[in-house]
Amino acid sequence: MALTRKDFVSDQEVRWCPGCGDYAILAQVQKVLADLKVPRENYVFVSGIGCSSRLPYYVNTYGFHTIHGRAPAIATGVKSCRPDLSVWVVTGDGDGLSIGGNHLMHALRRNVDLKILLFNNKIYGLTKGQYSPTSEMGKRTKSTPAGSIDYPLNPISFAVAVGATFVARTIDTDTGHLAATLDAAGRHKGSAFVEIFQNCVIFNDDAFKDVTDRTVRPDHSIVLEQGKPLIFGKERNKGIRLNGLKPEVVTIDSNQGDEGLLIHDAKNPDPSYAFLLAGMELPEFPTPLGVFRAIEKPTYEDMLHAQVAKAKQSQGEGNLRKILFDTETWTVS
Repeated sequence: MALTRKDFVSDQEVRWCPGCGDYAILAQVQKVLADLKVPRENYVFVSGIGCSSRLPYYVNTYGFHTIHGRAPAIATGVKSCRPDLSVWVVTGDGDGLSIGGNHLMHALRRNVDLKILLFNNKIYGLTKGQYSPTSEMGKRTKSTPAGSIDYPLNPISFAVAVGATFVARTIDTDTGHLAATLDAAGRHKGSAFVEIFQNCVIFNDDAFKDVTDRTVRPDHSIVLEQGKPLIFGKERNKGIRLNGLKPEVVTIDSNQGDEGLLIHDAKNPDPSYAFLLAGMELPEFPTPLGVFRAIEKPTYEDMLHAQVAKAKQSQGEGNLRKILFDTETWTVS
């Protein structure tokens, strides 16, 4: 029998602040899980600490609510032991990019087949409003009363730089785009990293209003579509082209059309193109939304199990007692 979103709604009371962007993300995650047609018992959700990390309680699947920043490491263990499972990691800009940055980096560079959703609200919400690694320079918070002097981290640049094979960005308020992005991540074989702009109504309301406000969104964002030119604007009259190695915004001449504009290619094996897109930020450039990179590469767990099978073939089944009590042991009297 086909699964529906209702099959992935747990019996737990959802406890986020009214108006939190996490509600929209949860609903689309539940919908996409049904659309992917994976048996419900084959899903595992792993999270760290933070508002976003409560999500495993609210999806009717197996899951772990683990410790701060360590979700990618635990999820790597799950996927390594059970490669048949669909393993999802839920984290936030604080949990994933601060204390958990090292674990996140290695899960992505190893190309572990994990679906990693990073909810980015540019603030620590659960601990009541301290600045996070993605907070903008000058941000005044309870932990930076005089304004943050940290340069913010760009999650997309980070994911591309460490070798993630699928990198995307979407927004909590655009449920159609959100669902399509999650679906693409879910179907990708390898490390899939999705940054989700998520509004925290209590501690950092309207953090992404320059992209989410419908009156300015067409001029402040650009939707990445495979094989199509990079065009944006209310009148669809602006585009992105390369000037040497540097992107620039140009006005599209009605006679010229899209000639000379960058054509989006998420399948380009060279990460420099995706990294170039990741560096496009307001106010100089529109904010890119969609899939930056989607390439094929052997996964960590596949190579691990192939290595084990080869060792068994050449050396036979291992003997744990022999390993523990081999010549590299001694007795202390």
